Amino acid sequence: MTAVAVIPARYASTRFPGKPLADQTGRSLIEHVWRRVEQAETVSRVIVATDDDRIAQAVRGFGGEAVMTAADHPSGTDRVAEVAATLDCDTIVNVQGDEPELEPAAIDRLVGLLDGARDCSVATLACPFANVPHSDPEDPAAVKVVLDRRGRALYFSRSLIPHHRAGAPAGADLVQPLLHLGIYAYRRNFLMELASWPPTPLERVECLEQLRVLENSQGMRVGVVERAAVGIDTPEDYAAFVARHLATEGGADNTQRIEGEHAR
Repeated sequence: MTAVAVIPARYASTRFPGKPLADQTGRSLIEHVWRRVEQAETVSRVIVATDDDRIAQAVRGFGGEAVMTAADHPSGTDRVAEVAATLDCDTIVNVQGDEPELEPAAIDRLVGLLDGARDCSVATLACPFANVPHSDPEDPAAVKVVLDRRGRALYFSRSLIPHHRAGAPAGADLVQPLLHLGIYAYRRNFLMELASWPPTPLERVECLEQLRVLENSQGMRVGVVERAAVGIDTPEDYAAFVARHLATEGGADNTQRIEGEHAR
């Protein structure tokens, strides 16, 4: 099975404009993500899909591949589908462009899941909330997923699922909430079909486009991993990432360089 990873990246983020080009570590955020994805053994090619020439130039500047896409896509999935239509491969991996600490092994796990689940058109990942520091299952921004006994998605919600009712039978407390991680592997032909379908009622209610898959009776395999990559949604999230990066990888030279830039 040949897999190509596509990273949708747009400049006009509401909470953090220009996020892909933030470069306080010495590398842009999109480069951090691209380098992580490139390390995945199951991926033969990594493409950044963008509608902004500044991002495309930055990607090509560090040796990555960028493809310009339409500016009016309603979602990252549609942007990925535009690129996928030009590719000759079996699997498309949709990687969020704001997760610079994504583990390459997680991508390999995802591709393997789809390869081994012939009755499913999509695969994705989840992580126990208990393993995610500072996470809150009650937070509507944290999407929850519940699975069947074969590890397929039953439902995604912004509400807390499953609901632990008082007086539930013994053993029910063993069912803990799972945080859905926004990374997907699609069979390429199915992705083309999915992008052509109109939004579905539950998708509109929850504002979760993955529900379109379930509402059209398509199977989605979910792999449960031990760790979750931290997404960068705000300048504060990015500052925390920079601090972690400098503490573990950046070293003293980078710290001095960045401090010198801030002083100018």
